[in-house]
Amino acid sequence: MTFTGKQLTTQLDADGTLTLQLNDKTWDAPKGTQVLVKVEASPINPSDLGLLFASADTANAQYSPGKIVAQMPANATRAMKARHGMAMPAGNECAGTVVAAGDDPAAQALIGKRYACVPGSAYASYAYADANMGFAVDDSVSAEQAASSFVNPMTALGFTETMKLEGFTGIVHAAAASNLGQMLVKICLEDGIPLVNIVRSEDQVQLLKGLGATHVLDMTAPDFMPRLIDAIAETKAMIGFDPIGGGTLSGQILTAMEAAASRGAAFSRYGSSEAKKVYIYGALDIGPTILNRAFGLTWDLAGWLLTPFMAKAGMEVMGRMRARVMKDLTTTFASHYAKKGNLDDMLTKDAVSMYNARRTGEKYLVVPN
Repeated sequence: MTFTGKQLTTQLDADGTLTLQLNDKTWDAPKGTQVLVKVEASPINPSDLGLLFASADTANAQYSPGKIVAQMPANATRAMKARHGMAMPAGNECAGTVVAAGDDPAAQALIGKRYACVPGSAYASYAYADANMGFAVDDSVSAEQAASSFVNPMTALGFTETMKLEGFTGIVHAAAASNLGQMLVKICLEDGIPLVNIVRSEDQVQLLKGLGATHVLDMTAPDFMPRLIDAIAETKAMIGFDPIGGGTLSGQILTAMEAAASRGAAFSRYGSSEAKKVYIYGALDIGPTILNRAFGLTWDLAGWLLTPFMAKAGMEVMGRMRARVMKDLTTTFASHYAKKGNLDDMLTKDAVSMYNARRTGEKYLVVPN
């Protein structure tokens, strides 16, 4: 038995030409523990945009039905030499109906069920997934509700687990009005974890306060830094997560942590000895990360990615996280979408200009079938 449909690929060539296009594809019957999912819903996350477009010039790209041709900057083209000439599928996560399965009993048991998974090729009519790497959802849960059940929920829970594993007791989160940020607010309220939220407008302040957040700071306000220091001093939040990456914010968070840790302490030329750490987990700003070294010598700046964290955390932690997501999929871990479109729609100029801008509250959902 075979299945036919469309699959999106993204290809970067050595001359900097980036081509996204829909291709006819045939899926053979899955084998072993594989299942074949008819994709019903798949979100476009920032992690997907890195593969789809990176820093390509989408504003001046050539758009035609089912195809985009854009130009990548020379430095980015060189940095991604390993992917030159490769037509790569995209789409980290999705939900849909299992239409075929390999001969493994666990895979066979999923036929006909709605399944949430992380195939890495979800912008397509169908996608292969491993029966052991996703989960079936109740009939009462729609594909739209289940589509975003991995990347954002597991990342938000991963932040709290990282905090515990590394001996911290409170979190600073930047760009906190995102879908992920709203989930983190709910998790921290449920678990009694002190959380300092950094947002970029007064509207976003009110959004998070409406969810019950206590410390929500507008980074554009003139008193942002003193208020950030006060909030960190009160919460003892000494681990931060920054999806912006470029610019000065990570350094500002470390500076505020140092100022809070130094309150009432004896002077030291080396700064506070209290551990301070910021993880960069995204690239909403693709410019350089700027550190104005005003935070002593006891600090760390590192990168955070969900997949390596899961490998490090181990099966017991991962099982606990997945069970919590399944239990609270339509409440704590609910996602909201500003617009939906099929595979052709997602390649139009209007759609790309919307979701590639990466603005808070403008999440796009692909509905291939």
